[in-house]
Amino acid sequence: MPQSPKTDARIWTDVTLLTMATGDAPYGLIEEGAIVAKEGRIVWLGQATDLPTAYCDGEKISCDGHFMTPGLIDCHTHLVFGGSRVAEFEQRLTGVSYEEIARQGGGILSTVRATRDADEISLKASATKRLRQLQRSGVTTVEIKSGYGLDLDNELKMLRVARALGENPAIDVFTTFLGAHAVPPEFKGDADGYMDLVCGEMLTAVVRENLADAVDAFCENIAFSPDQVARLFTKARKAGLPVKLHAEQLTNSGGAKLAARYQALSADHLEHLDEEGVKQMAAAGMVAVLLPGAFYTLREEKLPPMELLRKYQVPIAVASDSNPGSSPVLSLALMINMASTVFRLTPEEALAGVTRCAAQALGLQDRGQLVVGLKADFALWDISHPAELAYQVGGTLCTSVVKDGRVILTG
Repeated sequence: MPQSPKTDARIWTDVTLLTMATGDAPYGLIEEGAIVAKEGRIVWLGQATDLPTAYCDGEKISCDGHFMTPGLIDCHTHLVFGGSRVAEFEQRLTGVSYEEIARQGGGILSTVRATRDADEISLKASATKRLRQLQRSGVTTVEIKSGYGLDLDNELKMLRVARALGENPAIDVFTTFLGAHAVPPEFKGDADGYMDLVCGEMLTAVVRENLADAVDAFCENIAFSPDQVARLFTKARKAGLPVKLHAEQLTNSGGAKLAARYQALSADHLEHLDEEGVKQMAAAGMVAVLLPGAFYTLREEKLPPMELLRKYQVPIAVASDSNPGSSPVLSLALMINMASTVFRLTPEEALAGVTRCAAQALGLQDRGQLVVGLKADFALWDISHPAELAYQVGGTLCTSVVKDGRVILTG
């Protein structure tokens, strides 16, 4: 009697699944579970005793009793840049504020100078090192912004590097055009003139070369006003690009309300967000992206309005904001801890913030949960309780990373 061909599915067994799917079970937990991937997608999951016979001949991978989550998603980073801002770190420790440093020509503009001086090869090499560190903490999808070029050639250079990083099959990279990050030196005192360039020649080239998946801006008293950002968002939406916004980090400038008018994917930072802003974000279906690394590094004191975000059921994502100045962070796992300890998220909320809600913040519906039909992106953790992901500070809890159904990192 002829034997049936062996299935090409892979089955992970001896595992506790934290599916992060919404439902009755905390974390979407499935004990004594198994999960099956085929052609890069999840085709079955549940308790191992219920594994369909159709998959019994597939390649089996024992997880040794570890816990599995969806691959983590870092939905706000600035990984491509030149130079270092360690000297400014020392300045802040002596009492110089982030705003003072920026007004003195430091801050973002110091990284602009270094990034302009760097070529694509060196930018890619340094960003690759940072990206590997994020991968070791379970990250399978990352967003990377431009914003340290602040002229046509250098913004395009940054976005090309970010696109090139995404050619690695071990990571998915989504790119964001952040030309409106700061006013460059050659436009000092003329933010409107610079915004003309961003909305015109720069955005046109970005769209023509298909270099960005979204458009972002920094709406703040040291950057751009709501009216200036509105000009950019109008152009971006006409070009078919979704928008997101750095908003309410240092002051309540009304950025979140502006972003809501344009149905932005997210508003990020949000320490000074008010109730009306929360309500408008909720009505627009936006995600609040919290960045505890920047809050911690800048020694901020005003917390984002956590209870208001919960009250109006705004999804809360958590990201590293990895950048050379305000958040030199290369571990999204650490951000789970900081989101819990600093922003008072529950461990389950914090994990949702780097999985399900982070996917929403990027407009992605094909990842962020362990659900049949979604991408087979997983992270395995040597823990004994789900809250340990928020409890543990430092160390290496992530034992394996799976991308599109393939093991790409172990140990």
